[in-house]
Amino acid sequence: MAVAKSDTHVALLRGINVAGKNKVPMKELAAILAGAGCRDVRTYIQSGNVVYRAPTALARRVPAAVSAALARRLGLTVPVVTRSAAELDAVARENPFLRAGADPATLHVAFLADHPSADRVAALDPKRSPPDTFEVRGREVYLCCPKGYGTTKLTNAWFDGKLQTTSTVRNWRTVLTLLEMAGE
Repeated sequence: MAVAKSDTHVALLRGINVAGKNKVPMKELAAILAGAGCRDVRTYIQSGNVVYRAPTALARRVPAAVSAALARRLGLTVPVVTRSAAELDAVARENPFLRAGADPATLHVAFLADHPSADRVAALDPKRSPPDTFEVRGREVYLCCPKGYGTTKLTNAWFDGKLQTTSTVRNWRTVLTLLEMAGE
């Protein structure tokens, strides 16, 4: 894996350009981040993945700034979750399912906007969607979905409601590609 630069961050937008809904051109998304003061803005695929450079103080404001700009410019309500490159690197290193030998094609990560309380995490039903399994670690929910993510009941809506936060899911290949981009 590439070594990430300390001022590099990743923005993960939820629910854009999916099934023809919430259409956001990637050029416009990149322009929004650049307009917010971010540098070296690069997008990955059409589903709302952006790698950019910004000082930490600015990076903390990116989710609200991007959400507000998308509402103002396109009339869309889009949750934005961010991670620093170092945080994304930790996500890649700490995947419990990968360590256990799971097929990487079955792995996903739900990135949470906030740390859920221990009580809420403990109340999650581990048998909600067999054979799918999950593990909450900090602001990430690691998912192993042997039959594919499209069939699981471990959805954004379920995690959002149970954990009282906002989530957005990426497959393992996307996580690794974003980490690689963050190191360039």
